[in-house]
Amino acid sequence: MNFFRGVMGGQPAGPQPSGAETIQKLCDRVASSTLLEDRRDAVRALKSLSKKYRLEVGTQAMNHLLQILQTDRSDSEIIGYALDTLFNIICNDEEEEQDAASMGKQKAVAVPDENPQKQVDDLGVQFTDKLIQEPENVTLLLTMLEEFDFHVRWPGVKLLTILLKNQCVQLQAIILVSPMGVSRLMDLLADSREVIRNDGLLLLQQLTKNNAAIQKIVAFENAFERLLDIITEEGSSDGGIVVEDCLILLLNLLRNNSSNQNFFKEGSYIQRMKPWFEVGDDNSGWSAQKVTNLHLMLQLVRVMVSPTNSPGATASCQKSMFQCGLLQQLCTILMATGVPADILTETINTVSEVIRGSQINQDFFASVNAPSNPPRPAIVVLLMSMVNERQPFVLRCAVLYCFQCFLYRNQKGQGEIVATLLPSTIDANSISAGQLLCGGLFSADSLSNWCAAVALAHALQDNLTQKEQLLRVQLATSLGKPPVSLLQQCTNILSQGSKVQTRVGLLMLLCTWISNCPIAVTHFLHNQENVPFLTGQISENLGEDERLVQGLCALLLGICIYHNDNSLENYTKEKLKQLIEKRIGKENFVEKLSFITKHELYSRAAQKPQPVFPSPEQMLFDHEFTKLVKDLEGVITKAVHKSSEEEKKEEETKKTIEQHDSIVTQYKELIREQDSQLQELREQVSSMSSQKELMQGSLAQQLSQIQQHKDQYNLLKLKLGKDSQSQAGSQADGAQVNGLQTEELGQLREEVEDLRRQQATLHSQLGEKETLISTLRSGSSQEAGDATGGPVHTDMTQELEALRSQIQSQQAEISQLQTERTELLRRAEAKSSEAGVAGGSSEDSALLADLEGRLAAQTSETDRLKAEVQGLTEGRAGMEQQLASATSTVAILQAEKAKLQGELQESKKEQDDLLMLLADQDQKIHSLKQKLKDLGEAVDDDDDLRDQTDDDYDEEEDDEEKDD
Repeated sequence: MNFFRGVMGGQPAGPQPSGAETIQKLCDRVASSTLLEDRRDAVRALKSLSKKYRLEVGTQAMNHLLQILQTDRSDSEIIGYALDTLFNIICNDEEEEQDAASMGKQKAVAVPDENPQKQVDDLGVQFTDKLIQEPENVTLLLTMLEEFDFHVRWPGVKLLTILLKNQCVQLQAIILVSPMGVSRLMDLLADSREVIRNDGLLLLQQLTKNNAAIQKIVAFENAFERLLDIITEEGSSDGGIVVEDCLILLLNLLRNNSSNQNFFKEGSYIQRMKPWFEVGDDNSGWSAQKVTNLHLMLQLVRVMVSPTNSPGATASCQKSMFQCGLLQQLCTILMATGVPADILTETINTVSEVIRGSQINQDFFASVNAPSNPPRPAIVVLLMSMVNERQPFVLRCAVLYCFQCFLYRNQKGQGEIVATLLPSTIDANSISAGQLLCGGLFSADSLSNWCAAVALAHALQDNLTQKEQLLRVQLATSLGKPPVSLLQQCTNILSQGSKVQTRVGLLMLLCTWISNCPIAVTHFLHNQENVPFLTGQISENLGEDERLVQGLCALLLGICIYHNDNSLENYTKEKLKQLIEKRIGKENFVEKLSFITKHELYSRAAQKPQPVFPSPEQMLFDHEFTKLVKDLEGVITKAVHKSSEEEKKEEETKKTIEQHDSIVTQYKELIREQDSQLQELREQVSSMSSQKELMQGSLAQQLSQIQQHKDQYNLLKLKLGKDSQSQAGSQADGAQVNGLQTEELGQLREEVEDLRRQQATLHSQLGEKETLISTLRSGSSQEAGDATGGPVHTDMTQELEALRSQIQSQQAEISQLQTERTELLRRAEAKSSEAGVAGGSSEDSALLADLEGRLAAQTSETDRLKAEVQGLTEGRAGMEQQLASATSTVAILQAEKAKLQGELQESKKEQDDLLMLLADQDQKIHSLKQKLKDLGEAVDDDDDLRDQTDDDYDEEEDDEEKDD
């Protein structure tokens, strides 16, 4: 016990041992003690010494502490002490805080040495390496996170976080292969204790750095849903540091990870970002945390539509942002007042990338107006900031980027911008984009010159029509002098020797303008002063700053050669190359041209579209212009080195290729015509084949009918031959035949009597059905709301079907009788004509006439029955319609009843929850008052008020039950 009193602060009996000896004894006690209490006290003592004697505790006690984590997992207290001790010996933050505090107190004039701090950092890394040498140690720490006890889980989270800070890559690899490793870390976000949840966010930030595999696993562990819920709960942009941590983690998951970006978009999480940017009218007094949060939110939007992403994914995200109203919300912030400058700048950059290359979004942005009087387009307001030298440099760069993105692959927008410069569309009463660009192009501020020149170059990018239209622009330089073209004014400013930034911007504009536009090249060469100026600039030996201007002049002259249509005799391709060879030299020309791509700022501008420069002086190259230089440098070099013979051969080759192409085109057109004709012939053949098949079918049918007629004719002929032979034999046979005919007529009479009886039966059944129908009609209104009417309706349907079947059978019998009557008439006429027996034929004729009369009566009766059946069918249809209407009404009422019952149950449930909350609150108040009473404080009792409140709640519940 004396030993522990010495460690914990008691007065030792003998001389006090050193720190290393004390730590050694504590480690021995941890390793050898059999009682849990002794080990716990020893670990607690090691924890208290771990900050002061970090090196000694780390070297001697680390293995013992890891052993404690394995053997004593059932005791949360000793596990917490062990984890805290490991954290203290690995973490470098505490030492940094102590150093900072000591430096603040001393205020020494000596420069602090960085080597001690570096040694401290190395010590933490060394201990981290020692711990993660065995991957089982990291797995053991991950299992500690499954403990819900606060004193175990929180130190475990902090320890893993500092391990990731010291050795991120190695620890990521171990966690990635550990079973359920990432899932255990994701469970920290669901912890109800905010301290653990917030430190879990910091842990996941370190875990997801630059590791796409872990980022995907975290994303598919429902990280997006949880993080967005936390951001919403914490107040979105008005939230605190927790919102910032969530946004940083989201950026880690989405940046440069196409899979997670697609998952974020497909999960409809873009729509959930829209409420973040709902800024009120009063934008004064933004806190620093709100500015940070909104800045990160804007970066998150930019990550989804970054130009470095795949074009398809970017276009899909841009479409989603427009459809959900996110772009509209960003434009609202853009035009709002009182927004901080850095937020406004980042918002402009975000809108730029949301509209870049998306025609729908670009059209919407063109329609946005600033809330001014009179309203002005947002593009005009932004350009006013760009050409205003009093605006911040980063803001002017952002506006330029926005204008470039608005015109990117937007020929419609390019045409609208150029149209504001044309004489027919200039409005003197309003400020247009073209006027602002011209004003910036010729102002005294070199940065405005450069920005306006680059912006105007983007209005001409890959658009031959607008390049030709811009040649029509005329400028009034001064009173009393004729106007000059915009092209000529640009070359005039170049010749005046302005600042390097201005000349670079104008040269980039001219190169973009005349590139791939022979008409613009002709206009440029038409001025006799331009070519001598360019050759003079290239041939001079100037300083380092002027070499870039010389390279751009060489590029401009090379474009005049490459895109020259030889329309001017003095400046054909051949003459310009001769001029270069005489005054400059081909090798010197190529060397000056190659200096552009060797420039440091050229490489920086070629990396990404956004113009980001540390200072205005370094703002020299545009991203799109670097692409143009890359495309033209090689072809211009070849064009300059080619001789006249090679030019002629190349022209002849081009002509041959053009002729070959024309011949190929003719053959292609001929083949297309033949293909169309062949297709028409095929269609005709298919139609004729179908007609042939139809005709063959009809022919076969007619042949079969002819064969049937032939067979019938042969049968009749055979029967007539037999009848004539029997009559020639004897008269008795004729009498026998007449007797047979009389017997058949008797059978017909009996059948007619049967039909009459059946008709009477049908009459009686029809009367019953009419009675039933009248009964149903009188009670239809009652039966429509009653579900028991179904069986009666079914019985009536069955009886009607039986009646139809009887009528059909009767019709069949009637048609059979008619057929037999016709046959008998034919036979009787044949026999009477041959035998000459007049009396018998007259008697048969009378009998047949009687049969015909009866058949006619039967037929009329059948028609009447059909009419009645038709009436019954229509009546049944009407009743069915009424029944269906009543059934639908009942279904609607039942649905409304169910809905009302559900709402009632929900309201009851909410009321019960409120009562539970009030009861808990009352219990807490009562316990607090009791504590105050125990402490001797005077407390007012309001039990009567609570009882009265409870009685009111009980009365309300009784009223609701009565209403139900």
